[in-house]
Amino acid sequence: NNIIEEIRKVSQGEEIVVAFSGGLDSTVVSALAIQALGREKVEAITVSFEEYSYSKGLRNVQDISEALDLTLKIIQGKREQERVLKKGPACNKCTRIAKLGKVKKEASGRLVLTGSNQSDTWGKRGLKLYDGFYAPLLELNKEEIRKIADYFNINILQIGENKFREGCKLKHLLKPLAAPHYHGQAAAEANELLLSILEEEGYESVLANVKIIGPLNKNIGLVNVSPLPEEKLKEKIIEELKKVKTLEQVEFLDKSIKLIVKANKGQFDNQHSRYWLEKGRLQPDFSVPIEVEWLLTTNKSLSTFQVIDYQIIG
Repeated sequence: NNIIEEIRKVSQGEEIVVAFSGGLDSTVVSALAIQALGREKVEAITVSFEEYSYSKGLRNVQDISEALDLTLKIIQGKREQERVLKKGPACNKCTRIAKLGKVKKEASGRLVLTGSNQSDTWGKRGLKLYDGFYAPLLELNKEEIRKIADYFNINILQIGENKFREGCKLKHLLKPLAAPHYHGQAAAEANELLLSILEEEGYESVLANVKIIGPLNKNIGLVNVSPLPEEKLKEKIIEELKKVKTLEQVEFLDKSIKLIVKANKGQFDNQHSRYWLEKGRLQPDFSVPIEVEWLLTTNKSLSTFQVIDYQIIG
């Protein structure tokens, strides 16, 4: 009730837009906004990244908007995403520019509600109301948000890549998106294929992805599935992924590894940044324990980091 009242107050009863992904957070925000303002004053806007978006995620968006009787508009953000990631992985910047920036432009002056909360890196130090954006869940954690979802009887279909944190396929590209038809295609095709195999086999995973690493002229796919499947399914996954033409090498991870990471000077010199990248960004998406060996890049066009190689150490 407090959040509903706050939405009414902050929006001044005017029409609003929800930056809508079809995930738990933005769905809860949509339900709260409908309660606060009525359906006619709430529009959900989803940014599609075409092949970089999970097909199941896009189906989620359609299904949930229909279930909530929510006005939905889908806009394209692939071009902006490719531009942002050209110089290295940058998920937060991509969210800010290719997703929220596009939604804000489409909102045409209306207040934009986001699902940012305490589980987001930007949520922990973000502002609740800033520059046309409003995050009604900012002070809540995932458990509290799930309780609200249960109250509204909201049931979110998991995409399957990560039970706790789902996003786009390009977060699994751990090097610059220098050539979208090569680097981007590898991340898009390999990750969609992995999830389709697991679904076809009826295998329930809490984490499933293919990390794309290596030098710019070689795509290495590191397969993460947890819990670890039996040998027969592992072999099938490897066999199918080897058919992806943009992948030169496929490794199914079942032992600890060391990642060899090149970083730009700003990141390399910042111990806090390196720690967050290893523990907060990389480790949660790997099915095995990782170590990181840091190297200072000589590539001046690399603005963040690039995982150039790996070693099995377990």
